[in-house]
Amino acid sequence: MNKTKWIVLGVVVLAILYVWSSYNGLVSRNESADAQWAKVETQYQRRLDLIPNLVNSVKGVLAQEQKVFGDIAAARAQYSGAVTPNEKALAANQIESSLGRLIAIMENYPTLQSSNNVRDLMASLEGTENRVSVERTRYNDFIRDYNLVIKRFPSSVSALIFGFKERAYFEAAQGAEVAPTVNLKLQ
Repeated sequence: MNKTKWIVLGVVVLAILYVWSSYNGLVSRNESADAQWAKVETQYQRRLDLIPNLVNSVKGVLAQEQKVFGDIAAARAQYSGAVTPNEKALAANQIESSLGRLIAIMENYPTLQSSNNVRDLMASLEGTENRVSVERTRYNDFIRDYNLVIKRFPSSVSALIFGFKERAYFEAAQGAEVAPTVNLKLQ
């Protein structure tokens, strides 16, 4: 073989190695993002498991706050029926909104605050909320890394060829930055 054929063969081999490596890197990042989303969902499930216990502990004292309990139940049901990460994130935001209202109500009832059961459940829920926040942040870090790789040249060519698409970040629901207000009118 002459020198030109060796050069062409070398370039072809390098191109194949690059595409192979690029594809494997994209698959790894995509799977890492999926695995991180599973960690977010694990914390969501932990939250969903705690909520009924908290609600039942509070229900007896707060019979007039049935709307909040209904909202929490509806949000839990919506989360259970959600399929995509975006649908689950939206449902999780509705749960957070309802929980925020419940917590605000609870803070205004000294009887509830003195209950060991409620206090323990609230501490567990607060810990879970912190875990949810940490896992969401990690998820967004994985998504950022993945999205950067599929947008940067030359890996963007491999991403285009193999159908890797940009993934959405977790974003808080609109208005989540505003604390819920509670107007308690005892009857």
